[in-house]
Amino acid sequence: MLLYALTIVVSAFLLFQVEPEIAKIILPWFGGSAAVWTTCLLFFQLALLLGYLYAHALVRYCKPRMQMIVHIALLLLSALVLPIYPGANLKPSGVGDPVLGILGLLALTVGFPFFLLSTTGPLLQAWYARTHKGAMPYRLYALSNAGSMFALLSYPVLFEPFFGVHRQAYLWSICYGVFILLCAVTSFRAGNSPQVALEEESAPAERPTAGLYALWIALPAVASAMLLAITNHLSQNVAAIPFLWVLPLSLYLLSFILCFEGSGWYKRWPYIPLLAVAIGSMCYSLGVDATGNLNLRVLVPLFSLGLFTICMVCHGELAMLKPHPRYLTHFFLMISIGGALGGITVGLIAPYVFNANYEMPVGLVVCAVLIIVVLKRDRELEWFRHWQQPAVVGAMVLTVALATYTVMQLHNFQKGARVMVRNFYGSLKVKDSGPKTDLDATRSLTHGTINHGEQYLNPIRRDLPTTYYGPNTGIGVAIHDRNKSHAVRIGVIGLGTGTIAAYGRLGDYVRYYEINPVVRHLAHSQFSFLDDCRCQTEVAMGDARLSLEKEPPENFDVLAVDAFSSDSIPVHLLTREAMELYFRHLKPDGILAVHISNRYLDLQPVVQGEARATGHVTRLVDTDDDESQDVFGATWVLVTAPTPGFDAAVLQNSSEIESKRSVRLWTDDYSNLFQILK
Repeated sequence: MLLYALTIVVSAFLLFQVEPEIAKIILPWFGGSAAVWTTCLLFFQLALLLGYLYAHALVRYCKPRMQMIVHIALLLLSALVLPIYPGANLKPSGVGDPVLGILGLLALTVGFPFFLLSTTGPLLQAWYARTHKGAMPYRLYALSNAGSMFALLSYPVLFEPFFGVHRQAYLWSICYGVFILLCAVTSFRAGNSPQVALEEESAPAERPTAGLYALWIALPAVASAMLLAITNHLSQNVAAIPFLWVLPLSLYLLSFILCFEGSGWYKRWPYIPLLAVAIGSMCYSLGVDATGNLNLRVLVPLFSLGLFTICMVCHGELAMLKPHPRYLTHFFLMISIGGALGGITVGLIAPYVFNANYEMPVGLVVCAVLIIVVLKRDRELEWFRHWQQPAVVGAMVLTVALATYTVMQLHNFQKGARVMVRNFYGSLKVKDSGPKTDLDATRSLTHGTINHGEQYLNPIRRDLPTTYYGPNTGIGVAIHDRNKSHAVRIGVIGLGTGTIAAYGRLGDYVRYYEINPVVRHLAHSQFSFLDDCRCQTEVAMGDARLSLEKEPPENFDVLAVDAFSSDSIPVHLLTREAMELYFRHLKPDGILAVHISNRYLDLQPVVQGEARATGHVTRLVDTDDDESQDVFGATWVLVTAPTPGFDAAVLQNSSEIESKRSVRLWTDDYSNLFQILK
């Protein structure tokens, strides 16, 4: 038992340790988008499905000794792909949809080891049941999930803060070599142990029905879909960081552990009533959060606890439906199919079917309907057997009310929108606040819950710089400082509505770097900053870091970094290497302007630390709202060389950075957003 348990725990630990690790490595290659993690989760679920399918086929169609030979051979073969750190040749070169690129990259780097790790749980449980008479292997399943959860919880606490991504990858590869030895020994012992399963298989066992197979798929599918939807929601509106990847996934695994542990922690009372409260609270808060007013201290706990409640009910009901050990691999195969279906729905289908992030409210309604179906199917529930019973009527009324409220919220969200579109990089909405005849009417671009630019509709005012880019903001001060006597070259990372082009004069040049092709289309078709400006403009498509690395020095007078997605920041644009790259493209007296306005993250010490490490000086420009000019309160950090430094006008309109936080220098190998959460 000890050998089986140790092998399963090590396998589960490595299985889930590699997930945030490899995602953090490739995150900068795909623009730092929150959808990178969602796509990684989709890959891992598909690999898990293949692993469970392999385990099912191996146990069903091969004799024990052949199972041992095949599995040991594959384990040894997988060592050839170590170490797992992806080579620079795998970096994306195009600007198309990156989903297939991410899936292919993961398949080439961690695909084979991850596949074999995923087979360990069901395979060893089946071997244990076959070699130990009367054994019930489901506790090993809970043990496997415990190892997985420890891996996830330890990553942001024990690994990410102390090890760079290169060292993490090499440490993981060494531990995987240890796993190969452990699993090979276990396979050898299982293949040469007396088999007792024949006696077990002769005993009567109820064959699962088609309806039962459907529930084995549907329950984990809903839990998986909600895991991805809630993780995506948190990552888009806070940051694409391992902590917000790990927290939901840990709660998801914790529910598996509690539900499949021998005694079982799931009880319909109080979890069914709690589910109703959780679904209702999350559905209501989605409407509130659409305005961007939901506090971080409410946002994360609310959706985390809501996800945990949904997973406890789905996985608890699933555990109550577990079959005789003879159908063990059938059961786990259906669970993996359900998990993969949930991932495919959120990761692949939703971004191309929905024009906004609708999968979470739709998923909440589907979850409520599914639980009613599950309870109705249980013949032992006398209080829920007939449609006219109060409990059934109450559940139906609440579900109809939930569906109605959801439809109303979605209708209100779409109301008045000129354009709503969504792709891998998020959802965008263009909306007018009034008619063109109104002097104060504006057209806005919203990414997630954050306004990414506005333009006055009235021709008299439509060329005025607005929102975060007003004349007194950091970028306005920097451009004014450099355009006094000559034509200026301006670089902008993040296109948005193209507002900064409003500062352009004849002879000036503004070069934008934008990764999302939809943003470029909207900037030209819905806004006129780019078309109206008197300067020359150009948009370089692709990730800004990758584009700047390939280009010769651009000799910018000002380079603005403003590439947030909702409130989520692309970390790779705020590292020491990134800052060194920016100053390679700036003139000796050029100014780097970094937009750090953020509801949830304190980025001042990060930028200040990198400026000091690269020998530069900083100033903080923090401005308030000016509703008369449609200018928002914004925080910018200006960075330049100590000689000649900032002129008197910049010094007058800025202040020293006074941050009490002390953070470790961010590099391409190390970053930790958890330490700068507000």
